[in-house]
Amino acid sequence: MEGKEEDVKLGANKFSERQPIGTSAQSDKDYKEPPPAPLFEPGELKSWSFYRAGIAEFMATFLFLYITVLTVMGVSKSNTKCSTVGIQGIAWAFGGMIFALVYCTAGISGGHINPAVTFGLLLARKLSLTRAVFYMVMQCLGAVCGAGVVKGFEGSKNYERLGGGANVVAHGYTKGDGLGAEIIGTFVLVYTVFSATDAKRNARDSHVPILAPLPIGFAVFLVHLATIPITGTGINPARSLGAAIIFNKDHAWDDHV
Repeated sequence: MEGKEEDVKLGANKFSERQPIGTSAQSDKDYKEPPPAPLFEPGELKSWSFYRAGIAEFMATFLFLYITVLTVMGVSKSNTKCSTVGIQGIAWAFGGMIFALVYCTAGISGGHINPAVTFGLLLARKLSLTRAVFYMVMQCLGAVCGAGVVKGFEGSKNYERLGGGANVVAHGYTKGDGLGAEIIGTFVLVYTVFSATDAKRNARDSHVPILAPLPIGFAVFLVHLATIPITGTGINPARSLGAAIIFNKDHAWDDHV
């Protein structure tokens, strides 16, 4: 019981320096360099906050896929794009959901919702390998479940006819074009994440208030506007994997790889 009480008391702050996304990095005006995260942190595996963070990543990615894939398929279903939200609406769905979900989960898991972001933070020694792998697994599972619920709503035939929301390289572009677009788009996102959560901003730009989920969500919105016509935008590997697994067609798998 003592361990449980300690976990409840400390909550997500038990390993706060390992959860750099959200508003926590903006709380202090004095900048303090957090220590590099160890490669393996056994104490995390005994903490309820560790598993609660994984559940938060699962739920956030599940909701992200549910809303965004339904939006994509709603646009695909229409004979005329004028009667739908169009590419701009799809971009807003992705960016808006990231804004909302990062805001909701920042204090629990750090609000990654993207294996590319988690991997970038791992390379920067912002979180342990244990936590990074756990997050990536939960994100991918959440994405598969979210895409599966969409397929259940749409029905198998309709789902396959509309492409399942899977990312594919558009006609007229090569796989090299798609790869380049994805590399640059993912760089824009991860660069924004690191910039928006940089604790140095407190000492350097304390006069500029910033809510980290806002620039992150806006970066996702802008990248989608640019790359939806090329690849459908797959800067989130969990989003691409979840849709590809449920759709499960050769074209989607070839372009996904």
